[in-house]
Amino acid sequence: MKFTANQIAGILEGEVVGNPDVEVSKLSKIEEGTKGSLTFLANPKYTSFIYSTEASITIVNKTFEAEQDIQTTLIKVEDAYKSFSKLLEYYNQVKLNKTGVEQPVFISESAVYGENIYVGAFSYIGENVKIGANVKIYPNVYIGDNVVISDNVIVFAGAKIYSESIIGHDCVIHSGAVVGADGFGFAPNEKGEFQKVPQTGNVILEDHVDIGAGTTIDRATLGSTVIRRGVKLDNQIQIAHNVEIGENTVIAAQTGVAGSTKIGKNCMIGGQVGIVGHITIGDNVKIQAQSGIGRNIKDNEVLQGSPALNYGDYNKSYVHFKNLPKLANSIHQLEKKIKDNE
Repeated sequence: MKFTANQIAGILEGEVVGNPDVEVSKLSKIEEGTKGSLTFLANPKYTSFIYSTEASITIVNKTFEAEQDIQTTLIKVEDAYKSFSKLLEYYNQVKLNKTGVEQPVFISESAVYGENIYVGAFSYIGENVKIGANVKIYPNVYIGDNVVISDNVIVFAGAKIYSESIIGHDCVIHSGAVVGADGFGFAPNEKGEFQKVPQTGNVILEDHVDIGAGTTIDRATLGSTVIRRGVKLDNQIQIAHNVEIGENTVIAAQTGVAGSTKIGKNCMIGGQVGIVGHITIGDNVKIQAQSGIGRNIKDNEVLQGSPALNYGDYNKSYVHFKNLPKLANSIHQLEKKIKDNE
């Protein structure tokens, strides 16, 4: 896909300074720009690179004034960073704008779907599935029976959506994600063997939810596992049965949330965090990476460590912890002096 400076300026409502007909077909960092690439300058620390970059087009703030000769064509906008982000979003929309049903696929006769749908080759759509308009289902996707997918959803290649799951508007489910697999439910029988407890619930993703690649969200034992509006889950996260995650919470990679835990709104949870089951985490909570959460957490707490402490208390404790070898040596020297004086 190629775009001219004029076309890009039209999308961004910007002003072209240089050759309006120059074309670009790829993106680059300003310090690594090559002919035919588009870049941007937003951070003043990178200003020197605009005089050496070989990028064909550079997006800059309107306030930028060149102090030396430059080769790149400029597009001047109000905010270069926001404009570049807008352009990336536009580019993705164009790139992902596929329609039609490829072959071979299997679509049950009882399935219904809206306008402008795309279904990639080797996908499977089960019985009584309801799919909205403008949905993109990439190759090798599995969608089980009675699934509901609302408008403007993107399901990338290889994702699996088990039966009864409900997907809201404008969600994105990345490759390898599994939505609705059985929860980890087993009970010992009279022989001491673990016997499976049937998992009869489902998973609900509300609107504007993003699910990262390789992330798994288990169906509820009874009722629903619920991911509320605006939640963003990174790659390789485990969400267990009957968990509820509140609106606009973000969770980084390799975090695990055990069964029936409830997480509040607007929380920020770092990578490799472990959260036990059957607890409640309040709103606006921040949990640092690699923390272990084993208790209820009140609103607005900031935590670090395993088991997790208040962030300030953790840092104070860490000062002592890292000095433990010195303290141990001091104690050893004192013990030796006392022994020598006896």
